Amino acid sequence: MNMFEKATQQKLRFNSVMGNLTVEDLWDLPLKTTSDARASLNNVAVVVNRLLKANKEELDFISDTPKADSILELKMDIVKHIIQVKLEEAEIAATRKANRERNAKIREIIDQKGDATLQRKSVKELEKMLTSD
Repeated sequence: MNMFEKATQQKLRFNSVMGNLTVEDLWDLPLKTTSDARASLNNVAVVVNRLLKANKEELDFISDTPKADSILELKMDIVKHIIQVKLEEAEIAATRKANRERNAKIREIIDQKGDATLQRKSVKELEKMLTSD
């Protein structure tokens, strides 16, 4: 069973300044807090990590790892996965934007070179090139 199946089966909720969030809600959060967003994936990860550390400090050395630990680890894995996907998406978007800007520059230069080629032609050659509507 994958982590998202486990999360939905266990109805996991993530604490945030906006209240409890579902796994689906996490996809809508920005990576970091901005002026118009009160919650972020980074904040959720910090809270889960803090809880994980607190649980490890209060570990029972005789019994197995408590169930709460496995739930917190699942939460952390989910938040890390979503962060990684969003980082990859941002990188792809940045690359696409850079490619679009580069292509626009190239098209502009092609247009300028085409104009320069036309300007080097004589009036007679230009008149021959004219087409009637």
